[in-house]
Amino acid sequence: MQYTYIVECRDGTLYTGWTTDLEKRIKAHNEGKGAKYTKNRAPVHLVYYEEYETKQEALKREYAIKQLTRQEKLALIATRKAGS
Repeated sequence: MQYTYIVECRDGTLYTGWTTDLEKRIKAHNEGKGAKYTKNRAPVHLVYYEEYETKQEALKREYAIKQLTRQEKLALIATRKAGS
């Protein structure tokens, strides 16, 4: 399974990414190994994710989410909280 996800950083900013293992990826972000953007903004917590069959679909969705405004991302998160 492929995942597109959004995490909220310690400073309140949002980061969107793609992975095949959500748990491992969130752990990597919190250990400063996930992404340059989140390295100094840890801890992060998962606020939203979507599942896809292919990497191509997940990456396409990641790109689309990254084009959204912060308000649009917050609205997306509100529609389906991670773990719900």
